[in-house]
Amino acid sequence: MYWVIALFDDATEERIREIWKELRAKEISYYEEEINDARPHLTIGSYTDLNKEEYIQSLKMFYQDDRALKVVFNTVGSFLNFGTLFLSPTVTRELLDFHTYHHDHFQTFNESANPLYLPGNWIPHCTLANKLSPEKLADGFQHCLERGDKIEAKITDIALIELVDDSKDCVDAPIVFSQSLKR
Repeated sequence: MYWVIALFDDATEERIREIWKELRAKEISYYEEEINDARPHLTIGSYTDLNKEEYIQSLKMFYQDDRALKVVFNTVGSFLNFGTLFLSPTVTRELLDFHTYHHDHFQTFNESANPLYLPGNWIPHCTLANKLSPEKLADGFQHCLERGDKIEAKITDIALIELVDDSKDCVDAPIVFSQSLKR
């Protein structure tokens, strides 16, 4: 499995990590510990299989001239039946275009793409917690609502991560390539 993710500026990453730590301190979620080297992100695409080297070369070329993209997180949400708590950015034309252009360019890889991340299906989100019971999900929502702060962020990098091992309590899915966007 592979995922293409959008990474954030350092200040945004630190603010989201702070929320992860707060949820851990309240014993609501241990999300940061469930994934080795977890980084806050938006998932742009997901693939069951890829020619990794070909995909990386295409990523380099496609994103070499792209500029960082501003996003604002001002919504807390959840996916039904998954116990996932997330921040959702305001869905702007720029964000949708960014996502659509990616998938238009990489359509030759769509054979193994997860349809939930394709244009028309995508729900942009940054996961705060996963696999929560209904009670823990409610507690997580309450915590985020009490924080009450929106996060103004920049997407500064595009990365490819690869699932290496998900057989333990902690998933190993390292970044195998990252491309910085122009600031």
